[in-house]
Amino acid sequence: MAENTNVHELIRNRRSTRAYSSRPVPVEDLQALFEAARWAPSAINEQPWRFIYADKNENPEGYHKLLECLAEGNRIWAQYAPVLLLTIAKTAFTATGSDYAHAWHDVGLATGNLLAQATQLELYVHLMGGFSTEKATELLQLPAGYEPVLMASIGYLGDIEQLPDNLKARELAPRTRKPLNELVYNGAWGNSAFTEEDK
Repeated sequence: MAENTNVHELIRNRRSTRAYSSRPVPVEDLQALFEAARWAPSAINEQPWRFIYADKNENPEGYHKLLECLAEGNRIWAQYAPVLLLTIAKTAFTATGSDYAHAWHDVGLATGNLLAQATQLELYVHLMGGFSTEKATELLQLPAGYEPVLMASIGYLGDIEQLPDNLKARELAPRTRKPLNELVYNGAWGNSAFTEEDK
């Protein structure tokens, strides 16, 4: 498949990592990530996203709480990232109190903005679903009406050679994506919108 050069480089160059440098992330760069997230679209401009982050050096207690929420398989490598993050969804509309069925979708849009901004700043963000929502809710004292969505590690690329062999292999594996003709349909389910040549 030929690479589509019409796709913006911030999307093409985005990558997760499990190998982090100990180099601290400047607070102004962290603020830029959340500012980018803030400008995401949302239903009736509700902006249901909330974020809790902790810098390992600046807030070790908060960092440890976030780390404790992670599944062991993620904790093994994420503990070396300088910043950990929890994304959170507000589950009801403020004006009506009715269920915000698309809150998680809109948090995802904000997170996508954050990822693009991180790539521009040469930061690596690894999103993780492997964490305890119960621990996150308890340890981070989330109020009713707010749900944990994902966790993430944030930092600069480190030395992949320092990872265990199984994780190193995953880091070095080529990025792959399903072809568009498996993902996009024209008019009805199953009518592939693009051919192999269009990939």
